[in-house]
Amino acid sequence: MKKSQAPLNLEDQVEDIVASLKRMGSKSVRDGMVRYGLPPDNAFGIPVGQMQKFAKDIGRNHELALALWETGYYETRMVAAFIDDPALVTASQMDSWCKDFDNWGIVDTVCFKLFDQTPHAWKKVEQWSRKREEFQKRAAFALLASLAGHDKAASNEQFLRCLPLIEKAATDGRNFVKKGVSWGLRTVGRRNLELNAACTALAQELSESADPTSRWLGKEALREFKSPVVARQLKKRAKK
Repeated sequence: MKKSQAPLNLEDQVEDIVASLKRMGSKSVRDGMVRYGLPPDNAFGIPVGQMQKFAKDIGRNHELALALWETGYYETRMVAAFIDDPALVTASQMDSWCKDFDNWGIVDTVCFKLFDQTPHAWKKVEQWSRKREEFQKRAAFALLASLAGHDKAASNEQFLRCLPLIEKAATDGRNFVKKGVSWGLRTVGRRNLELNAACTALAQELSESADPTSRWLGKEALREFKSPVVARQLKKRAKK
């Protein structure tokens, strides 16, 4: 009868996961990352779907997530976001990871899959909106968009308090900031009729701005808010 294998310690688990991800990597996928604005440095080249399946097999593990993040690889950080336990994520961890953000893929995944489920999320939207660095500032609005899509218990007032943050950031013409701000505005505006009215008013104001980035943001949001798809979504939600 064989003895059962002793469980790996944390260091060995990280080493084993990194080795597995390296084997899963593809040069063609890694080279293709550039087309989507993702840096191929420190990346193995693995499609997101495969990373999610890999993470699901691991299961929730906060300590392992922290250790994987520290390796610095694109895929290990993605897996860290998928396996971390939001109930154990601290405000200081969020700030630490935010400092490390260096591409939109990591920013959006961490905010959408993990940070929006923590009790610190709302405070970080406001704090990070004052950041100067491009991906750190994007994180504020990616997190706001994630909350708008996932936080069913949040009040309209919580979102209305974030509209001045959107207005203030609307003149930031850096690509990943303006797209993050746009995502935040459009997602909040699709949440319900009251928020749609407030976001539409802000979008109209931005669309008439002398600033080109603000105009772009306003027009993009108005185009979405006026679409039949959004009108049907809002009508359906109003009946619930």
